Amino acid sequence: MKPNTVRRTVGYLWILPALLLLLVFVYYPIVENFRLSVYKWNAFQPEPKFVGLGNYERVLADPVFWTSIGNNVGYAVVSVVFQVGIALILAAVLEGVVAPRLRGFLRTIYFIPATISITIVGLLFRIIYQPDGLFNSFLALLGVHSTTAWLGERETAIWSVIAMSQWQNLGYTTMLFVVAIQRIPREFYDAAAVDGAGPVRSFFAVTVPMVREMTTLLMIVTISGAFLVFNEIMATTAGSPGNSSQVLGTWLYQSAFKNDDMGYAAVVAVVIFVITFTAALLQLGYGRLRRVEQ
Repeated sequence: MKPNTVRRTVGYLWILPALLLLLVFVYYPIVENFRLSVYKWNAFQPEPKFVGLGNYERVLADPVFWTSIGNNVGYAVVSVVFQVGIALILAAVLEGVVAPRLRGFLRTIYFIPATISITIVGLLFRIIYQPDGLFNSFLALLGVHSTTAWLGERETAIWSVIAMSQWQNLGYTTMLFVVAIQRIPREFYDAAAVDGAGPVRSFFAVTVPMVREMTTLLMIVTISGAFLVFNEIMATTAGSPGNSSQVLGTWLYQSAFKNDDMGYAAVVAVVIFVITFTAALLQLGYGRLRRVEQ
């Protein structure tokens, strides 16, 4: 046997355990979920009943499902703006404007919320958002007197949770952008300065293009995370009041383990998979296209 063939065979043997784990714990459950989505079944039903696309029709006619979709979309839009856009600007300011002696301190301050358990954060913000809590007290200092229970109102519950999530995750994505900016050769900024570029122009001409790969990665992670969000909702509102703060993840959980409607829950899982998979493909395709254009 040729040496190249031996090395190739050994390489396949090394990746075989990882491939088997992926097949058993990732790809098989995905295929099985698609299969179960065309059955009506629950924990007390001896045999699943084939209903074809009946579960899909029920989901599409369910107003709570569309509320959940809308909340996830809002979550994704706000998260992209803050955890990608604002985080990139904040990272550029930290690395280009702030005095070096303060950078380490500010990085730590921004990153601390990301290290706190989501359960603790949820309990903390449930106190902050109370009618007599810190948030309304802060508004009073600005001259806005409010007694709103921010997590208890249909119009404000989901947006209050989204704001909490941005507070916790902004520092994490900022630090990832900081690492990406630190890898940019200083000569690029010196060349831009020679051409008369100021901080803003250097940001758009040097920083943004040079961190494109990190931006693509964070876009995928942020959008996927927005459609997979679960813990933040369960730690604060659990979908209340009146299902106004439901997202796909919590509605799937409630459908499966509270309503015992496994077929319906499988359809919601299919929707989550299709959305996140499509978003990842679009982002990866866009990133590859930009690299080809360059």
